Amino acid sequence: MPLDVVFGESRNRSAAQALAAQLREVVQEGTVYLAYPVLATADQRVEVDALLVSRDHGLVAFLLADEPPTEAGWAEVTAQQDRLYAALESHLQRHEGLRSGRRLALTPATATIFAAPVSPPETEGYYGDMEDVPAFLATLSPIGPDLERNLQAALQRVSTIKPAKKRAAVERPSSRGAALKEIERGIANLDRWQKAAAIESPQGPQRIRGLAGSGKTVVLALKAAYWHAQNPDWHIAVTFHSRALYQQFTDLVTRFSFEHSNDQPDPDRLRIVHSWGSSGRPGVYSMIAAALGETPRDWAYARGKYGMDDAFQGVCLELLEIARQRTVAPIFDAVLIDEAQDLPPEFFQLVYLFTRDPKRIVWGYDELQKLSDAAMPDTDELFGTGPAGESLVSLNAAPDSPQRDIVLPVCYRNTPWALATAHALGIGVYRAGGLLQHPDDPALWQHIGYDVVGGNLESGRPVTLGRRQDSSPAYFRNLLTAEDAVVVRSFSNAEEQDAWVADQIAINLSIDELEPDDILIVLPDVIRSKSRAPRLIRELQRRNITSHLVGVNTSVDAVFQPGSVAIAHIYRAKGNEAPMVYAIDAQHAAGAFNAVTRRNTLFTAITRSRAWVRITGWGEAMAPIAAEARKVVDKNFNLEFTVPTEKQLRNLRHIHRDRSRQDEVSMRKATEGLQAFLEAIDRGDIDLHDLPPAMRTRLVTMQMEAPGDDD
Repeated sequence: MPLDVVFGESRNRSAAQALAAQLREVVQEGTVYLAYPVLATADQRVEVDALLVSRDHGLVAFLLADEPPTEAGWAEVTAQQDRLYAALESHLQRHEGLRSGRRLALTPATATIFAAPVSPPETEGYYGDMEDVPAFLATLSPIGPDLERNLQAALQRVSTIKPAKKRAAVERPSSRGAALKEIERGIANLDRWQKAAAIESPQGPQRIRGLAGSGKTVVLALKAAYWHAQNPDWHIAVTFHSRALYQQFTDLVTRFSFEHSNDQPDPDRLRIVHSWGSSGRPGVYSMIAAALGETPRDWAYARGKYGMDDAFQGVCLELLEIARQRTVAPIFDAVLIDEAQDLPPEFFQLVYLFTRDPKRIVWGYDELQKLSDAAMPDTDELFGTGPAGESLVSLNAAPDSPQRDIVLPVCYRNTPWALATAHALGIGVYRAGGLLQHPDDPALWQHIGYDVVGGNLESGRPVTLGRRQDSSPAYFRNLLTAEDAVVVRSFSNAEEQDAWVADQIAINLSIDELEPDDILIVLPDVIRSKSRAPRLIRELQRRNITSHLVGVNTSVDAVFQPGSVAIAHIYRAKGNEAPMVYAIDAQHAAGAFNAVTRRNTLFTAITRSRAWVRITGWGEAMAPIAAEARKVVDKNFNLEFTVPTEKQLRNLRHIHRDRSRQDEVSMRKATEGLQAFLEAIDRGDIDLHDLPPAMRTRLVTMQMEAPGDDD
C-alpha cells in the first residue's frame, strides 16, 4: 500500500506538503502525519511538523525550518531538535509495547529540513534540505510489523481508549467474557479512514459519515482534543443530540487531552455541551441565545408551541430569525457535532453564524440511521445559501490537502449478522406485506459495506445483498458465531419474556463471565417505560441482580453504572452501546400504526450491541417479527428484495408516514367502524345497495384511484 499522508493543523502547510511529496517518492508504505501529534513535556508543548512511521525506516520526526541559521543560531536549532527527541522518547516510554527491558525497542530519528542546503555543526540528529531526505532515509533501520502496530497506536493516541476494565475475573477461555476481552484488545489502531477523520484539519467545514459504530464519536473526540492542544486559546464546542453521550464524550476528550498535553482540558475553552441545554446545564442553543441577550426557550414551551417532533427546530428558527436581524459576534472558533442526522438545519445555520472564519464546523452523520430518509441533506440544505443563492459551505478539497468529506466504511460496533438482521427488520425485507421503506439512492448499500451477491442494485430490479468481509473487523468472525451473536425468542406473555431475560442475565453474570455494566436492556416504548421497567427490575432482584432505569433512578447523562444492569428506553439508549443487548418487547415493531418509526426503533435497539443481541417479544404480534428474523438466518444473512422505483418510494412514504396520536385515535375509531360494517355485510344484515348512492360512488372512485401493485 502506498504511503498514507494525513494532513494535520500545520504551521507551514506548503512546506509540509512539499515534504509529503518528497516522502511519497521514496517511502513505499507507512504513514506520514503532518503537524501531528502534539507532544508535551512537564514544562512546555513541543512542536513536530511531520512524523513518519514506516516498517522500512522506523520512526522519523521532522522539523521544518526556513533559511539556514547563522553560526550563532545553530545552538537554538539543535536545542529545538533535542527537545523534540526528548519529548518523543518520553511519550513512547509510557507504552509497554514499545519497550525492550528498560529501553525503547526502537530509536527515533529526528531531522530538521531547511529550504536550502546547510553546513551543520558536528551534532546528533540530521540537518539538511529536501533534496537530501532520500539519502537520509536510506541510513535508517527497519522495524517489525508488531512494533509498527504498537507505534501507530501510541502516536494516534487511541491506545488510551483500550478498555479500562482488566476483566481479571475471566478464567475460562471459552466464556463470552474471554471473547469480549479479545475483541476489546482488537480495537487498538485507527484505520486509514479514521486517521483522516480524526487528524485532517481543513481550513473550513468537514463532514464525517458512516454507519453507527464506525468510530465517528471517537474521531470527533480525538479531533477536539487535538485542536485544543494545538490551539489552547480557541473556544471549542463538542455537541450532540442524545444527552446520554455526555458521559462518553467527557471520558474520551479527557483521556485524549491527557495524551496530548499531560493535562485535563480547559473547561472554559473546550466545552462538551448538549445541542439544546437545560436550566442547569448550558447547550449550544442556550449559549447562542445568551450571546444574543435572549432567554432560551425550554422544552415545555417548545413542545406546547411546535409539538414533540418539531420542538427543537421551532425554537432554533425563532433564534435564527432574531440573529439574522442583528450584527452577530461569533463565540466559537470550532464546533464539532455528533448525531447530525438528528438535528435540524436551523441549528446548523445558527452554528454557522456564531463560528468564526474559516468556519471550522465538523459534523458526524450516521448513514442509514433513518432508514427511509437516506438522502443526506446537502450543505445548502443544512447551512443555507448566500444572498445570490451561492453555497456558503463547500466540501470540495484540492489535491494533497485535508479532506472535507470522509466516509468511514468499517463498522466496529455491530457484528455483520446483527447489522444484516437490523437492516432486514428495519426496512421489512422479508415482511409479508413487502418493504416498508428504502433509501433514496440504492448505491448507499455499497457505501455502507454491502456487496451485490445477485441481481442488480438498480431501481425496479431484484437484488441480493451481503455484508462485505472487509466491512467488519476480523475478530468478530474469529471469536463469535452467527447463531450466538443474534438470538430471537418469542413468548406467550410479557411475564414469560421477563423471566427468561432475567434468567439469561444471571447466566451472563456467572457462567458467561460478563459484568453488569456489559449489559443493556432496551425498551421500545418511551411513554410507557416508567411503568414497564419495574416488572423487569423485580425479576432481576429475585435473582439478586441490581439494575436501574436510566434517567429515572440515575442521572439522565449517564447510562451505565458499575455493578448494575442498565435499562433504558430507546432515546436514552441511542448513541450508546453494550456487549450484550436485550431488545425486548420487539412485538412493538409489528404495530400497523407509525410502522416506520416502530421499525426504526427496533433497528436502533439491535445496533446498540457490540457482540451479542437478544431480540425478544411476546404475543401474536411477535410472530411476524420472529418469522422475518428466521428468514434472515435462512438466507445466510443476505437481503433479497426488489429495489423500489421512485414512484413506489413515494407511495411507501405516503402510506407509512408518521401520524400524530390524535390521528391514531381517529384511525382506530374508523377502523373499528369499517370492521363492524364488513362483518354486517358478511352476516347479510346489510347490502352495499343499502348505502346512500353518494357513498357508494365515493367508494368505487376510491377503489379505482387506489395504487396498484406496480405503484
